[in-house]
Amino acid sequence: MNEWLVSILQILSLPQYGLGSIFIISFLSATLLPLGSEAAVFGLIQLQPDWWWHTIAVATIGNTLGGTSNWWIGWGAQQILHPNRPNKMILKATDFLNRLGPKACLLSWLPGIGDPLCLVAGWLKMPFWPCIFYMAVGKLLRYIILTSLLMTAWQPLQNIFSLFH
Repeated sequence: MNEWLVSILQILSLPQYGLGSIFIISFLSATLLPLGSEAAVFGLIQLQPDWWWHTIAVATIGNTLGGTSNWWIGWGAQQILHPNRPNKMILKATDFLNRLGPKACLLSWLPGIGDPLCLVAGWLKMPFWPCIFYMAVGKLLRYIILTSLLMTAWQPLQNIFSLFH
């Protein structure tokens, strides 16, 4: 791995950069890059339990801004590219999203389809602010639910692991 990337990762792993790291990781994981932010969010909450809501808020903001960048990429791509003959699958997906409207962005938290969904919402020129609102709600609920489930499951796992030490 490049030395500069290793040094950046080492800096971001320091506790004093915790929320900044969460923002960056959450933002990047909402783009089309194959990343996830849940482990980082859970790790910071384990290190700083008093930061629970701060961490969830920063992760939600970063992830929503990443989804927003996908919306803008889709919007820009639609301005530049005009498909001559879209295939049947694209037409079905477009019809489905058009029927749901901006509420489809509630699903932006889903792995694998959430990021492209934001891009397609921009491509279809769905209303910007309603899309962002629904993205934020979906992402906030995901972080609250997943983090709560991980916190609940973590304590019994720690007890099991302690048996082996």
